Formats: sequence, C-alpha cells, structure tokens
Amino acid sequence: MDSESLIAQQLLSDPRVAQATELLSAALTEHSAKLSARGPDAELAEPYQKWLEVFAQLRGNALFFPYLGSGVGQGALVELADGSVKYDMITGIGVHAMGHANPELVRELVPAVLADTVMQGNLQQNSESLLLSKHLVTLANQKGASLDHCFLTSSGAMANENAFKILFQHKAGSSRILAFENAFAGRTHLTGQVTDRPKNRVGQPLTVPVDYVPFYDAARPEESTQRTLQTVENLVRRYPDAHSGFIMELVQGEGGYYSAPREFFVQLCQRLRGLEVPIFFDEIQTFGRTHAPFAFQMLELDEFADVVTIGKMSQICATFFRKELNPKPGLLSQTFTSSTTAIVAARWILRKMIDGDYYGPDGRIAEIHQRFVARFEAIHAQAPDRISGPWGIGGMVAFTPLDGSPEAAKKVLHALYEAGVIAFVAGAGPARVRFLPPFLSLTDDEIESVCDIVERVLLSDALDQ
Repeated sequence: MDSESLIAQQLLSDPRVAQATELLSAALTEHSAKLSARGPDAELAEPYQKWLEVFAQLRGNALFFPYLGSGVGQGALVELADGSVKYDMITGIGVHAMGHANPELVRELVPAVLADTVMQGNLQQNSESLLLSKHLVTLANQKGASLDHCFLTSSGAMANENAFKILFQHKAGSSRILAFENAFAGRTHLTGQVTDRPKNRVGQPLTVPVDYVPFYDAARPEESTQRTLQTVENLVRRYPDAHSGFIMELVQGEGGYYSAPREFFVQLCQRLRGLEVPIFFDEIQTFGRTHAPFAFQMLELDEFADVVTIGKMSQICATFFRKELNPKPGLLSQTFTSSTTAIVAARWILRKMIDGDYYGPDGRIAEIHQRFVARFEAIHAQAPDRISGPWGIGGMVAFTPLDGSPEAAKKVLHALYEAGVIAFVAGAGPARVRFLPPFLSLTDDEIESVCDIVERVLLSDALDQ
C-alpha cells in the first residue's frame, strides 16, 4: 500500500511534509516544556467564570469540574484556560493514556491531518482501518482466543450496543440480558438499561429486561461464588432460552475497581457454557490497563471469549466476536467509523503497548500501581480514617476516602482539584476516588508529586469542616 505510484505516498514523501513535521514537533516540545503545576491566573478568573456559565447554559447543566482546557499540556500536566496547570489522573475517564500533547504522537498524526477526509465510515474507509482491524484481531487472539472478527466504531457505548445486537440476533427469540450488580455499560438507551444505576435512566422506558447477578465478595469468597452461580441457575431456569448473553466487566470500572480471582470467573464461565449462554467481556475501561493488553488474557479466560468490546485509551472502539456469531448484513453499520486521526493514534498506541515493557508482573503498569499503593499505604498508616483500600489493579488505581460516603468522596475530589490533581468518583457503598493515569507517559516524579498533593489534601484540617 506504500507504492510510489500512489499520489498519497508521494505527498507523504515530500520533504516539505518532513520539514513541517519537525517544526511542529520542535514548537510543541519547546512550549510544553514551560509547563509546571500552578494555580490560576488572577486576571483570567472573571472571564473564565463567565465562559463556564455560558457553557453551562448552552449544555443545560454545569460541568462536574470547572474545567476548560487551553489545548496545551505535557504528559500528566494539562493547562486550563484560567492559566492553571494540573496533574491529570483521570485522563478523560481513561482516554488519554498517552498523556497530553505527546510529541511522538503528534508526529504520527501529521499524515492523518493531510488525509483527504476528516472521518472514515461505512462507505469509505481508508487503509488505516484495515491495518488497525488486523492488528487488533491479532492482539486479541495472541493467547488462544478465537475472536475472528472486529467491527470498529467511535464510542464505547456503541461498541457495546453492537455487541448486544450481535448477541440478540445470534440467539433468535432471546429478550433478556444477564449482568453483574453495579455494572456500567454506557449511556445509550439500551446500555443505560444494562447499567445498574437507576438515576441514569429516570423517565426512560424500560424495553429490555436485565437480570442482575451478585459480584464476587472478597470477604466471603466461597459463599459469594456459590451465590453467583446459583443466581445464574435460577434466572436461566426461570426464563428458559431468554438470555442473549452475560455481559461482565472483569474489573468493575464505575462499580469501584473491584475484581475477582480467576477461579471465580472460570466457574461462572463454565456454568454459562453449560447453560448455552454466550459470554461478553466488556473491556471498554480495562483494555490496556491490567497486566495484559486484555483483562481476559490476564485472567487466562481466552477460551470463554465470545464477544469482547474495547474503548477509551484505544481512541477508536471495537467489538470483537467469534465467527459463529457473525451477524447478517445490515445489522452493523454506521456513518462514522471514527476520525482518521483517531485511527492513526490507535495504531500508534497499540505499537507502544506491545513494544514497550508495560505488561506482566514486573511491567511498567505493575510498577506504576505499586508506586501509588506504597504512598497510599503510608498515608493509611499515618491516618487510617482518611484513606483505605483496596487500591484497584494495574493502571486502574483507587482508594476509599474518609468514611466512603458520596459526600466525603465529592469533598475530597473537589479538594484535590483545587490543589492541582484531577480525579473522579467510582462505586457506591463505599464511594471511591479513582485514577486512570496516563501510563504511556507517566513518570515516577509525576507519581510522587501527585501523591504529595493527595497526602496534603487528605491530612488537611479543611476536610473536617
């Protein structure tokens, strides 16, 4: 596809493109290097507040944080339009794993900016989509899975929507979905029904019944496992041949960063196989962030993967499925696959993931996690009423603040934001603070700086007021 007979290749080989790329990279590197964590510029406070108020009016509700980015950053640092510079530990809820303004990625994106269209889609896809799909399928199957197909899409919710459509068509006549309690599948009409959060669907008609199954309880491992298995048996017996599949997050994201040992999932998946219920691994948030590229690979569940979805850090989302589940033409289609820049960025991210030393028990992701854990445990030892575990897994880092109430979590989140660290909430009962740090660029110094701020905030007397 790189034949010199193609004008596209002649364009990319033009020395002016190389020169422009070097200039852009140099300018970005030079100006990003000026960034350091700091508070807002007093002169920008009033106009910034007005912008926030206008935006809130336009969108109908205020932003969770008063965050309007300037468009400049460096790694974990991001500049806001009020002049402040903060440590971004939530990265768009896991999207910006490469960090802000990564100069290496910017160099990769120049050809995408020069491409003939902004978006690729149903009728017109460029070679980048083919190469990305091939790379993804190879990666998904590298430890023995049989995921023959990969359908690209522009959002995690749509990847999950497509998965459900595949499952419902595969099991003709099925009308129900199995899911774990505290599941989060998205915010479309269907995925919002699967998401175990009633407040997210107030006023929405319920059209697809979802049967919730209790998740693993680390305090009662054997009892909770048997309870899960028995609940599945009871539901399938009550609604024979009615379940299209079981969607499961192997690490519950919005549910609070809880996971379970391999033995729990093996027993559950084997039971589902015996009941002829397809297995759907939702890896929108876990993809790339555990001790293997996929969480199902980390847990060695490859043989059970019927449908898998990825998103967030991959930039472009995807639904993988076995050939036996390949749907009839017309079921999956969309105007937009995604932007050419997102597709090119996805290929670069995959290369970084695989070529870098990120995975395994001694990989960079495990190292990053342990550095956070060491600092959190030190704070816990000093003030056990201020922070407690568990601490999450891999690049999904979490802690329970204060008494774990929603009010306490919100107070800590906003105190961290004001102090210069952007995080987010997860879970309920307890509510937890979660990080999804930019692990592809995060430095040890940045981890220490972030943890210094976390320590100051958690030990501050202001939280008692």
